[in-house]
Amino acid sequence: MMKRRSFLAGTLAAGGAALAAPRIAAAQGSKVLKFIPQSDVTILDPIWTTAYVTRNHGYLVFDTLFGTDAQYKVSPQMAAGMTTDKDGKLVRITLRDGLKWHDGERVLARDCVASIQRWGKRDTYGQTLMDVTDELTAADDRTIQFRLKKPFALVAEALGKSASSFPAMMPERLAKTDPFTQITEMVGSGPYTFNAKERVVGSRVVYDRFAGYVPRQGGVASGTAGPKIAHFDRVEWHVVPDAATAAGALQNNEVDWWENPTNDMLPLLRGHKDLVVEIQDPTGLLGCMRFNHLTEPFNNPAIRRAVLKVINQQDFVTAVAGTDPKMWHVPDGVFCPGTPMASEAGLDVFKGPRDYAGAKKEILAAGYKGEKVVLLAPTNFPILKALADVCADALGKAGLNVDYQAMDWGTVIQRRAKKDPISQGGWSVFNTFWAGSDQFNPVGHAFLRGDGPQTGTIGWPTSPKLEALRQQWIDAPDLAAQKKIAEEMQLQALIDVPYVPLGQTLAATAFNKKLTGVLDGFVTFWNVQKA
Repeated sequence: MMKRRSFLAGTLAAGGAALAAPRIAAAQGSKVLKFIPQSDVTILDPIWTTAYVTRNHGYLVFDTLFGTDAQYKVSPQMAAGMTTDKDGKLVRITLRDGLKWHDGERVLARDCVASIQRWGKRDTYGQTLMDVTDELTAADDRTIQFRLKKPFALVAEALGKSASSFPAMMPERLAKTDPFTQITEMVGSGPYTFNAKERVVGSRVVYDRFAGYVPRQGGVASGTAGPKIAHFDRVEWHVVPDAATAAGALQNNEVDWWENPTNDMLPLLRGHKDLVVEIQDPTGLLGCMRFNHLTEPFNNPAIRRAVLKVINQQDFVTAVAGTDPKMWHVPDGVFCPGTPMASEAGLDVFKGPRDYAGAKKEILAAGYKGEKVVLLAPTNFPILKALADVCADALGKAGLNVDYQAMDWGTVIQRRAKKDPISQGGWSVFNTFWAGSDQFNPVGHAFLRGDGPQTGTIGWPTSPKLEALRQQWIDAPDLAAQKKIAEEMQLQALIDVPYVPLGQTLAATAFNKKLTGVLDGFVTFWNVQKA
């Protein structure tokens, strides 16, 4: 195990030599925030990946037209307002005055049009919005205009989506990049700029306050809505894969905030007089076992259904969150527990003893011939490694030939985007978490899409029935109709099995009591101050 002292020489060093002690001490002032993220941010483009660490990075650098508060209410952010005309088929969004990109150029409507178009080719919410759009143009420098095929009540909700692959606004020259090619130049209009010179891959990421940022006036900061006031001159992310080292650094005031403490460290941190440990997001994290539908054996729906017989959701949630039932919920379906679309439909499949013999029999009857099942397992992301370990055990008990391939999380993110066959470095299955807010409804739920390999949704399932039900949900006249369709979608998902739900866990964050203004939800860096 890495000694705590090596944190100073390793993670706080800029490349080779460690920083001198006086510089470290100076960095503890109120103008610098030191933060331990869930993992290194290996992908910088917030459109290219759904990884939450990239989302968190993205919100420092980029801003959005609308924001979503802690009560999931949408309000203008970069936008001054929105109007509708022609029976809801003409939507105009006006930009606020004074918005600038980090390179000093003025934010124009055509920049935002290009940004929406790029995002709309990758994100499920964006695809839905663009499907109902006849024409998206810049009417003038400050006006974004949608001509819709039919009224769509979720325009603001789509453009204010706060979860991963969020609609980040960027200059037109960057937004014109193919959506399946990563951008590497970080120029946004958000409260912080990306300090490329001080980035040390695998160790440190640095952000500097953008002096030209114009916060929204009025209201209060909540979620991604309201005024985004940057109180720090500098935000430093320090990648610390070892949990004991991270806990030691937080306790000894070497860092201010640890995003995702491991469950075994929570009692220690809760007992420290100078630390706050709390659950910021009551919707928690929803575990998902995602199959690659393009390669054997999981291109076979009968094999995917057979796997359900060996999945004990409680094994997964307790491996991540411990045995305290207040920290998890099972059984879990395809929608976030406790929200309007959640139901018990079909969840008997996860109840009772697991049927390993029955699963083996069904898998063989479906034509399985011992093909290798490549499981991507991130070694430097403890909660995802825990999911991978339980997954490997369950699939092995089902008689599958599991090839457990250990790698860092950044490599998993890159690898899972590949559609290559197993013989050419492809993959079969990986496990991840989605925030509960990402699985409130069928529009934002990326893993419920069934539109095949032409989309950017990793795993690439094809399910015409799920897609038809999704459209019915969008067109539903009221909440009761939506709930009924959501039940049908859950039942269909347990037939097509685009992924396997693994249960809900609650995640804690830990920070020094000197920090104030930490908002509920995922980690954001505006509104936060340090005494």
